[in-house]
Amino acid sequence: MTSFTPSGAGRVLPTALRSRILRAGDDAERALALADDVRRAVGLQSPGNTRRMWRGLAELGALNLTAARCLGPHLEALAILQQAREFDLVVFAPAGSTWGVFTDDSAAQVHAERTPTGGWLLTGGVSGSAAVGSLSHALVSARTDGAAHSLFSVRLHDDGVTVDARDGGSVRFLRAHAHVVGAQDWYTSRPGHALAAAGEAAMWWGAACGLAQKLHLRLARPTPDAMNAVNRTDLWDLGRCDTALFAGGAVLERLAGVVDREGATGAPEWAEALRVRGIVHDACETTLSCVLRSLDAAPGSGPDGDDDARARQVRNLRDALRTHRPREDLVTVGASALQGLPTVWGGR
Repeated sequence: MTSFTPSGAGRVLPTALRSRILRAGDDAERALALADDVRRAVGLQSPGNTRRMWRGLAELGALNLTAARCLGPHLEALAILQQAREFDLVVFAPAGSTWGVFTDDSAAQVHAERTPTGGWLLTGGVSGSAAVGSLSHALVSARTDGAAHSLFSVRLHDDGVTVDARDGGSVRFLRAHAHVVGAQDWYTSRPGHALAAAGEAAMWWGAACGLAQKLHLRLARPTPDAMNAVNRTDLWDLGRCDTALFAGGAVLERLAGVVDREGATGAPEWAEALRVRGIVHDACETTLSCVLRSLDAAPGSGPDGDDDARARQVRNLRDALRTHRPREDLVTVGASALQGLPTVWGGR
């Protein structure tokens, strides 16, 4: 069995920290208050620490996906800033700062203008997250001259920045002062860019494992002598969860192992990360379908508190999976396969 598990032996998150993560609930500010402790527990994305970090992210997802989706981007931002210091020693994260990363679509919506003194001003807007109102800083990609993109750090409480935490969150910039991070196009070409996509999938996977565990516990309540009282359809659903999540965990484990063994040279292509992300996404969708069908059909499936917690887990996982763009991502994987990405059928 894959050793990539969100619970059991070899946990990454200490017991006391796990309890605090659970108590954070859907409160982004309480989750971000744990940022330093979580960073110490899981480390940052770097060769040699990939497996540990992804296991920690999976544990976060299993415990509290809301907290994971606040803390994951914060850890990603710290890793980016650490890598950028190889080029610019001025780049750093102030003590106690909390970070978001807005890069997926922001380059098409934000323009960076150089000032006469050599600084930068950002104008435009990005979609954020429900946590945006609790963040102090953000990394934002923006268009510079021509078609080039650059990454910038911004203080979200500065003049020229408007944060709206309603309806998923958004940030507007109007000539807001920013500091460039790395060279043009450095963000997408840096080692580790693709790993962030797979690390996010590890959080989804952990959340889906948490839901599958609820189904397992409900089916395990009868005594062995009453086993045939368990509906065969329920067992089929549990089996589907197991096989789907086993496959998702295995590809995460494999990719993490390659990166950690081979160091910087083991950084995957973007399409390799999207392939893993797609497999994990499908495993999570399968799990959601099976858990909802089985638990919702069960009379008296649990105390109200259990049902409320499950409903929150389902809602949070559904929201997280909406960030995945399966058609676009798989078109990228298919194009890369034609261009030489290794495939199980041997390529051309």
